[in-house]
Amino acid sequence: FLGVMPAYSAADDALTTKLVTFYEHKKDSSVPSHQATVLLFDPRNGSLKAVLDGSVITAKRTAAVSAIATKLLMPAFAEVLCILGAGVQAYSHYDIFMELFTFKEVRIWNRTKEKAVKFANSVNGPVQVCSSAQEAVTGADVIITVTMATTPILFGDWVKPGAHINAVGASRPDWRELDDELMKNSILFVDSREAALTESGDVILSGAEIFAELGEVVKGTKPALPEKTTVFKSLGMAVEDTVAAKFVYDSWSAGN
Repeated sequence: FLGVMPAYSAADDALTTKLVTFYEHKKDSSVPSHQATVLLFDPRNGSLKAVLDGSVITAKRTAAVSAIATKLLMPAFAEVLCILGAGVQAYSHYDIFMELFTFKEVRIWNRTKEKAVKFANSVNGPVQVCSSAQEAVTGADVIITVTMATTPILFGDWVKPGAHINAVGASRPDWRELDDELMKNSILFVDSREAALTESGDVILSGAEIFAELGEVVKGTKPALPEKTTVFKSLGMAVEDTVAAKFVYDSWSAGN
């Protein structure tokens, strides 16, 4: 797939387009599944101001949004973090979650165990490699799914009541990471209702009802409900790339 994600933010005085290629590699590959470039324009005259590494921006802004959702939705005494998947997003999520939260235990599972072991050996901090997704999930307070799964790999009867799930993979209308039981028995938050109802197989195929957009919780117009089992379905929004790209550009400009 080739995705084109244009956005304009008047508040940030920024105009961007992200070009992202997405290839499902059937075999493990040294080439990432997602590769992206962000073009930053001057919104006053349309001049191209910068070409930025969209893969880095995508990884960091996605993890940042998951962190915001987790801060608002996770249970009060969250001690165990579980990551399903060991790709680029697993690393970016781990980095920001370790910076912002104080988990006593971190677990990881990946379809290819070698990648999970490599992850555990690469990051700063102890990570337990689990032999199954169920083992990794059981008793976890916060779960992050960042996989290339097309059918569910996380099941409701494994999930601890009151846990919070960040569902980041399965970005196509016919792909799943979470099963119907989990989707229907959790309070569902999304980044965009419109996107979730057209792009997310987890939402579309389960028929789960969307409770709120994350922005509504941030603004205080919808409650967070951290005492409930919550799912944040993340698909990504172009404006996240715009804000991140402008932030990087402004920081670089100040350095010059």
